[in-house]
Amino acid sequence: MNEKKNDEIKLTIPNKPEYVSVVRLTVSSIANRMGFDVEQIEDIKIATAEACTNAITHGKCDVEESFDIKFIIDEGKLVISVFDNGKGCMINNIKKPDLINPKEGGLGIFIIKSLMDDVKITSDADKGTTIIMTKYVGEDT
Repeated sequence: MNEKKNDEIKLTIPNKPEYVSVVRLTVSSIANRMGFDVEQIEDIKIATAEACTNAITHGKCDVEESFDIKFIIDEGKLVISVFDNGKGCMINNIKKPDLINPKEGGLGIFIIKSLMDDVKITSDADKGTTIIMTKYVGEDT
């Protein structure tokens, strides 16, 4: 039996907003190599940047800390996981934003869910939050 192993790329990024562009460039290159079209690549970049911004904002805010990103390159899909080491959050308390009376902030998860095909969020008290985003090659959502 010859099983195909998925490729995996891991990054550890300082908790500084200026490094989100490094992640955007990385995911853009990976998605391009996988055959995603330009619009899908832009969606993936935006969703990934939002997840990173959430990790920086809601994870440990100390700039000496970092967060991790894992890209799993599978046949037909890209899975991106963003892990922070923060205090965690109550996932059930994440509300849909009020799009009629918008306020600054609070749109990150909504944006991620609207741009990616599958999104899973897990959080453990004092262990951090993980956002797992999946985009399928060739699917137009």
